[in-house]
Amino acid sequence: MYIRIGFYVTSFLLFVCIAYTSCTRYEPNWESIDSRPLPGWFDDSKIGILIHYGVFSVPSILSEWFVEQWLGWKSPILVKFMKQNYRPDFTYADFASQLTAEFFDAKEWANLLKLSGAKYVVLTAKHHEGYTMWPSNYSWNWNSMDVGPKRDIVGELADAIRENTDIHFGLYHSLFEWFNRLYLQDKANDFKTQNFVAAKTMPELYEIVNKYKPEIIWSDGDWVANDTYWNSTNFLAWLYNDSPVKDYVVTNDRWGFNDKCKHGGFVNCGDKFNPKVLHERKWENVMTIDKHSAGYRRNSKLADYFTINELLTQVAQTVSCNGNILINIGITKEGTISPLYQDYLLKLGGWLEVNGEAIYGSRPWLYQNDTVNKDVWYTSKKIGSDVFVYAIMLSWPKYNNTLVLGSKIQTSTTTVINMLGYDANFSWRPNEYGGINVTIPAIPINMLPNRDAWVLRISGLQKQF
Repeated sequence: MYIRIGFYVTSFLLFVCIAYTSCTRYEPNWESIDSRPLPGWFDDSKIGILIHYGVFSVPSILSEWFVEQWLGWKSPILVKFMKQNYRPDFTYADFASQLTAEFFDAKEWANLLKLSGAKYVVLTAKHHEGYTMWPSNYSWNWNSMDVGPKRDIVGELADAIRENTDIHFGLYHSLFEWFNRLYLQDKANDFKTQNFVAAKTMPELYEIVNKYKPEIIWSDGDWVANDTYWNSTNFLAWLYNDSPVKDYVVTNDRWGFNDKCKHGGFVNCGDKFNPKVLHERKWENVMTIDKHSAGYRRNSKLADYFTINELLTQVAQTVSCNGNILINIGITKEGTISPLYQDYLLKLGGWLEVNGEAIYGSRPWLYQNDTVNKDVWYTSKKIGSDVFVYAIMLSWPKYNNTLVLGSKIQTSTTTVINMLGYDANFSWRPNEYGGINVTIPAIPINMLPNRDAWVLRISGLQKQF
């Protein structure tokens, strides 16, 4: 009897260990940490939104690096701007009281993010300026509760996201701070001391994990020192072993200048990374809609922004090559998402509502970019016992509504091709390239599912992988 009970208990514990990662203990070294499987939700999500909000939202000129560009680089543009518009003794800290957030509505943000089709969101909890968007115990009088909004921005958005959407909530955190005295002392000591890390970086990271339980820790500011200075592997071992989010949290690769594109849960490999070829390791393309800034800019021009077609091109290229895309928006000092950014999010969401089948939960196919038509990118998905290939068209066929595909698509007598969002099967025939020509019928303009990119679904193929 006892042997039988013991067998059942052992079997149950084995099941729990297989179902969750909590039975594995990770050591504070990269070989062990990198062996942790990436939680499946991240690969399936594909689309994320990064939100830049901080004291830099007040001057909102040039970029979110305003204070470094003004005081560090002595940018002539900003030196002149400050001289013409502010008193001589005005400091960067004086901007904080103007970060009013009087129109910040976390539920409104959450609803818009849901409509965008994003499956995860990353909020800047602290940028390189050091100002925390939560009432941190380690950032006295330089946080959103003590000065400025007098609100817990991180907490309010976390609650709104979780209460109103199924979006995964993550936090961006900068390892360093441009003008923090302790950081500058460590830098002067060639990073052989770790006073800033012990007093600031690590306490903040433990604080936001324990308090807000983010599903993503998106680290940044890694380029100034190696991961030994930041004590990164010790934090990640705790995060994966003992933190309240250990079973489902994901992290990026920005934990030291020696780690980029090598270590972490997924890799960024630098801003706007888009290799346009298959990347075996899970990666993320973090891009800004504003070509020049992640932060909101009052003086931006329409030409400074990518078009919706250019945005969808990034989506197609990224997802085809085994990546996720993290699309950045900037926030006004009042706490609003500008109508321009709202328009982008809603157009993205409208496209995903029709074509999300080709994006969410998809996997790379045998080909990523078509061998003849460079405006076509592929994804694939298994639904039940059926395997589908999706051809994402970024431009309409130029001649006779005939889409020429050069990739060797193994058709059969049961092959069916149609367009997502349009209820009709398209005719096709083999072509000289070893691929197929697809004839797209005349579609009334009011029945065309999209205006910027279209997806053909191909089923009944002989061989997919």
